[in-house]
Amino acid sequence: MEQHSHNNEEEYMDGYKKKDIYNSEKIKSISKHYHQILLELGENPEREGLLKTPERVAKSLQFLTHGYDLDPVAILNSAKFKEDYKQMVIVKDIEIYSMCEHHMLPFFGKAHVAYIPNNFIVGLSKIPRIVDAFARRLQVQERLTTDIRDCLQNTLEPLGVAVVIEAQHLCMQMRGVQKQHSITTTSAFTGEFENDRTRKEFISLIGHNRQY
Repeated sequence: MEQHSHNNEEEYMDGYKKKDIYNSEKIKSISKHYHQILLELGENPEREGLLKTPERVAKSLQFLTHGYDLDPVAILNSAKFKEDYKQMVIVKDIEIYSMCEHHMLPFFGKAHVAYIPNNFIVGLSKIPRIVDAFARRLQVQERLTTDIRDCLQNTLEPLGVAVVIEAQHLCMQMRGVQKQHSITTTSAFTGEFENDRTRKEFISLIGHNRQY
């Protein structure tokens, strides 16, 4: 996505400047729609508290869905190293924030990702990065789980991949069934992790006694 010079800068006490770069044409277009949505809801978009709301929502949505502009395969390949290591590598408790594609309400939780290398390893920070790349899109948890698994399997060609995601969905908590404490768990495995012993070791190492 082409980035335009529409920047927000926030000065923090330590002198650090946060700069967000948005696509100004998309912000303008989305803002117009949200101005109309406020009218349809019976609100007055011209009152003080709502004057900048359409633009704020447009910027928020562009940030929350910036995963469409990221290439997870390129992220992994940028730190792919040849290494003779064939034991389990786990990155657990990766925070995830995504948006349900059915209601465009957030779901959030943790992802636990493991792979068993087969000649190649990847820089550890790249695993949370590809989780974000897939999560920052309109998603369903089931597809998010398999997206992460398949990207690792196809790019690194390891002996196996394991992904478990545990998340709370505001579409279940704020509306619909309105169950406040439910957690949805999804899992996806390839290769060695389809072996019961290896899968149980992974589940034990991420701190769970459940069966997946």
